[in-house]
Amino acid sequence: MRLRAFVVTAAVALPLLLTACGSDDPTSTPSPAASSGAATGVFPVTVEHKYGETVVPAEPKRVVSVGVTEQDVLLQLGVVPVGVTEWYGEQPDATWPWAHDLLDGAHPEVLHTDNGLEFEKIAALDPDLIVGTNAGLTKKDYQLLSAIAPTITDEGATDYFSPWQDQVLQIARGLGREADGQQIVDDLEADYAAVADEHPEWSDLTATFSQGAPYDGILYVYPPGLSTDFLTQLGFTMTTGFEDYAPKGSQAEISAENVGLIDADVIVFATEDAEGFDALQDFGTVSSLPAVAENRAAYTDGTLAGALYFDTPLSRAYVLEHLTPLLEQAADGKAPRSFPS
Repeated sequence: MRLRAFVVTAAVALPLLLTACGSDDPTSTPSPAASSGAATGVFPVTVEHKYGETVVPAEPKRVVSVGVTEQDVLLQLGVVPVGVTEWYGEQPDATWPWAHDLLDGAHPEVLHTDNGLEFEKIAALDPDLIVGTNAGLTKKDYQLLSAIAPTITDEGATDYFSPWQDQVLQIARGLGREADGQQIVDDLEADYAAVADEHPEWSDLTATFSQGAPYDGILYVYPPGLSTDFLTQLGFTMTTGFEDYAPKGSQAEISAENVGLIDADVIVFATEDAEGFDALQDFGTVSSLPAVAENRAAYTDGTLAGALYFDTPLSRAYVLEHLTPLLEQAADGKAPRSFPS
């Protein structure tokens, strides 16, 4: 499996781009890995989004991420945020293992959204750019944040599910590095295409992506097109038939009696712990689904589940490396029916 160095080993990513940025060759392609933070664009820059447009007057030095995954993209572009937002997992510095080395020893302020955005803490960080492309910002949120510092949000109408490519480019625009953002997108898509080419048989298979355990009697399953392109880019065709159970722009809510709808040639369950795995197996008819009974279901550990949910270039690179062997086993009917040890 071919993976670029910048996404496999985060620790070596920084010197790769430092070398590229220092090149005197005007035709050289900038590395999509982390940079030194030196601006490569001309400021001011204007970023259009769903609430209008934001002008970033100068190269941002103090960036706060108020969304749940944006720290990954900032770090990959070489910007260590002064504030990040805890989503779930309680990772050190609210930053998961695939990105944590890029903090380079820094410890950003960790913000929480249990009671809404922490506007006072955000203001105290004295940001010159606030990033909220995966934050579900309301117009009022945006206006209050914009009173603190230039704020960029997403372009789409679906909170939390804007395509990862769009988020990367939106953040890169705010940093004056749209070309670097495009390079990140292009290289990661090429890596997925290379793995798909190595497994042409996957193009004949259907796949379902599901949460790894039921919650309050519901199993949340991702309908085609909603955070499922990590499978379609590898050649799989997403299972259909349960979209009627999906509120607009969200996961399908599958009750125990409707579990049969999710059966496919391969099912990916984002299991996070052994207890969740056991609850999944006991939920409705999951244990007797052909894909489960015939060892065509892949189960993740907690970190891989987090990578699937984060859906950033760094996490998707982690997914490509760690999920591919599980997909190979599942496609061959040899996947272990147990929580990964």
